[in-house]
Amino acid sequence: MRYNNILETIGNTPIVKINKVLKDIPATVYAKIESFNPGHSAKDRIALFMVEQAERDGLLRTGGTIIETTSGNTGFSLAMIAVIKGYRCILCVPDKISNEKLDALKALKADVRVCPSNVKADDPLSYYSQAKRLHAETPNSFYVNQYFNTANALAHYATTGPEIWKQTEGKITHYVAPCGTGGSLCGTGKYLKEQNPNIKIIGVDAYGSVLKKYHETGEFDEKEIYPYKLEAVGKNIIPDNVDFSVIDYFVKADDKTSAFRARQLAKREGLFVGYSSGASMQGVFKIKEKLTADDYVVALFPDHGTKYLGKIFNNEWLEEMGFLYSKNEYKYMRRWRKFIRSM
Repeated sequence: MRYNNILETIGNTPIVKINKVLKDIPATVYAKIESFNPGHSAKDRIALFMVEQAERDGLLRTGGTIIETTSGNTGFSLAMIAVIKGYRCILCVPDKISNEKLDALKALKADVRVCPSNVKADDPLSYYSQAKRLHAETPNSFYVNQYFNTANALAHYATTGPEIWKQTEGKITHYVAPCGTGGSLCGTGKYLKEQNPNIKIIGVDAYGSVLKKYHETGEFDEKEIYPYKLEAVGKNIIPDNVDFSVIDYFVKADDKTSAFRARQLAKREGLFVGYSSGASMQGVFKIKEKLTADDYVVALFPDHGTKYLGKIFNNEWLEEMGFLYSKNEYKYMRRWRKFIRSM
């Protein structure tokens, strides 16, 4: 097939059956592999949808600047779109972003501002606050604001949901996806629920995020918030794109298990997927007691493993995080290596 530009290849990603990793789970489980998008993530869908909606609404004009907060994937998609459409792109990113993602953003000419991730959302140093300030200071700019721009969820309602429904021939019983901005979980979930209200929509949250408890109690509990390593999973705010009425329940995925689930998928399924995909896979394991042989599960795998070569696919990083050894063992190993090198 021939396309006029790379943006025309966004969407229509495959679903792939998970076999060896889930051999003890009775249900049929497929993964929606979003790394087949040109930007190697599900964020291509929302970035294009939000930019083109802004163009239609007159919020983004010729020679304008796109500004956004991102953990990397949305930023890459926006930077790619900016190249094709001739916009400038400024991205505010958290300091836990992988080096691979950071380098990729810069490769597409994005102006990247690294911000601390261990501050509250309303702190002047947070990437939310800095993006808002840059938008106010930059004439002819459009602040994408993926957390509160409802075109985010609409993109998945219009594309991801219909694709999954068609690909499963309407047999899907459970949809599992990480919840960050909420777009891929709730936009897709809303479409699927409209086709069959019995489909279970399961959000995967991170330890250190407020979403699961807020869904269950309606309480925004700041005690739930603490630093974690997972990217694009969980939040310390409640985004408008998280439609809690669509979600049946949340499960939590931790940093370590999510990392090893991603590595397991590479080694046993040949699927080289990212950190949040590992969290999504762990989400399936968290609901395995609820599944039967009649169930048909689709788990969203948001991005590609190449974005995490310096993190979850790097043994030194795993050691440093204490994922391979306890922190005391890691300190001992560092001292021992330093001693060996000094000999």
